[in-house]
Amino acid sequence: MAGPYLTPEEICDWPVSRPPPQGACLKSSLKDAIERVGLDGPTQIAWHHFAMGCVALEITQRCNLDCSACYLSDHSEAVRDLPLEEVFRRIDRIAAQYGPNTNVQVTGGDPTLRKRDELIAIVKHLAKRDLRPALFTNGIKASRSLLSDLKNAGLKDVAFHVDLTQERKGYDTEISLNAVREDYLNRARGLGLQILFNTTIFPGNVDEVPGLVEFFSKHARDIHLASFQLIADTGRGTERARTDAITVDRVRGLIEDGVGTPLQFDVPRIGHPDCNSYAKVAFSGNRRVAAFETRDLEFLENLLVETRSVFLSRHQPLKSVLRLAAHCLFRRPALFGNLLAYVGRKVRALLPGLLSSGGRVHLTTFYIHNFMPAEGLEKDRCEACAFFTMTRDGPISMCVHNAKRDSFILQDVLLEDGSTFIPLGGAGTNDPSSHPLKRLKGRIRAEKEASRKSRFPAVNGRIGQMETARRKKRLDAFEAEEV
Repeated sequence: MAGPYLTPEEICDWPVSRPPPQGACLKSSLKDAIERVGLDGPTQIAWHHFAMGCVALEITQRCNLDCSACYLSDHSEAVRDLPLEEVFRRIDRIAAQYGPNTNVQVTGGDPTLRKRDELIAIVKHLAKRDLRPALFTNGIKASRSLLSDLKNAGLKDVAFHVDLTQERKGYDTEISLNAVREDYLNRARGLGLQILFNTTIFPGNVDEVPGLVEFFSKHARDIHLASFQLIADTGRGTERARTDAITVDRVRGLIEDGVGTPLQFDVPRIGHPDCNSYAKVAFSGNRRVAAFETRDLEFLENLLVETRSVFLSRHQPLKSVLRLAAHCLFRRPALFGNLLAYVGRKVRALLPGLLSSGGRVHLTTFYIHNFMPAEGLEKDRCEACAFFTMTRDGPISMCVHNAKRDSFILQDVLLEDGSTFIPLGGAGTNDPSSHPLKRLKGRIRAEKEASRKSRFPAVNGRIGQMETARRKKRLDAFEAEEV
């Protein structure tokens, strides 16, 4: 049973995460949180293997889509981009608080709306601090040329968000959107980037999950991870409802239907099990085998406990496997034998595919991220959060951030020269409904457009249409002067 929920006062007062005391382990903050809510155990990898699962670095609030499930604010389109100086300062804070190899989502809004040289400079600064930058984008402006330049700057991953909530013209099913996904794959393929796909799951596409999984499975050679993000009632979007059809258990079953084999989603654990679950699948030829099965659990528990000191990176799979094997061989010989037996089982299950594919194996992760609604934040899940968003004053749980986004994105920022960066600037007041129509998206835009239509009802005849057009043009000019 869920709960207890944070009260509005608790959400308002929820603090940003502070750096650990000097000399303390960088993992201590996440360790304390995991232990406090009783989630530590042999299969828990949060804090044992990293100081934070990932940190979102929002470098713009602007977006070139108007998603029906958007988590951004009604103010977002009017908020000016953070100065590079402030972005770099936040990057330095991430590095100092969580250490090298921390995964950082370069996101927004859509980060590709920043100037090209600025975006490249941001990725370079992340790489300079030994962080692992990933570009989270809807892909519209993510050309192959840009992705190549970002890869050269130090980008590790590109995550394309494509789904029906984006209401892209000409696409009315997720299967039809596979044409967009194919295009994005072609842009990123061969650049040395790990390719990820994000999909928001809502009532309009939940039944298509098996077909999506089949697409991702077909392209397992290129797609490292496919994330299914359950819709949450937060932000400015017009799509709010999560019906009984949108549950973690149902989406797990639909993913299994698409893969065609039972999957184990609960090992390893990343933070709170109600927030994050994932399953790895090995593909070879026409064979599909779950990397983790029920009979593997005892071995995996022992392996996770005994190798907590081993640095494993998904960006260096071969080196990671060799480190793991060497650690077991020289320090835990009995565990090494169990490791060989585990690998042997997988090879036997994949053998027909291995023979037909020349021995090639590809691993794809199917991930479920269960976001919380703004008015239904569970206290223990917020405390044990392993996915943070960086703010002016420090990192904070991503769901808490989304629930009170305006309190962060509208903060003034003091710059080194003594000047103050004001996010809204001359763009408007703290009443988003006062912003011009072109600065609005989501619910308020829909409401304004509905109001405008009532002022310009459909008319018959050429003269009536011309007069309506003149009136609309005058109104557009008036609203443009408000900018």
